[in-house]
Amino acid sequence: MNEETSAEMLSEGGNVLLFKIDDTIYGIEIKYINEIISIEQITIVPKVPDYIKGIINLRGKVVPIISVRRRFGKEEIPYDERTCIIVLEFEGNNHVGIIVDRVCEVTNVNSKDICNTPDFKNVNSNRYIKNIIESGGEIKQLLNCEKLISDL
Repeated sequence: MNEETSAEMLSEGGNVLLFKIDDTIYGIEIKYINEIISIEQITIVPKVPDYIKGIINLRGKVVPIISVRRRFGKEEIPYDERTCIIVLEFEGNNHVGIIVDRVCEVTNVNSKDICNTPDFKNVNSNRYIKNIIESGGEIKQLLNCEKLISDL
């Protein structure tokens, strides 16, 4: 699925998994979600970027694990009982896990609540944000999953 097709599907609305990093709410289109698991032992891999925490064995499949905090240039915090790994699935049965502070909920996003990111260079310098969702008086940032893992 190319990025244009994905953007078209999102403009129609759909289900989004919401999660938090600090006090910011982010979303991932439900089509990418394979499962959500608790933090488990991560095997460190040498000489990888600092946002790649390592790999896990998930039922016989080796899955790279990314810290969303580090990917966004934020400081790491100790894991707690709400820290979890969201396992994403991409074309070709490829899986990547992302560590998030806490999962909030799955919500249905209406197309009228979706808007593009601002087109100002200094406002939209974060290439990982695909769209903005505004609902219930809150702003949520929808991640571009392909770009989030593009350097792996």
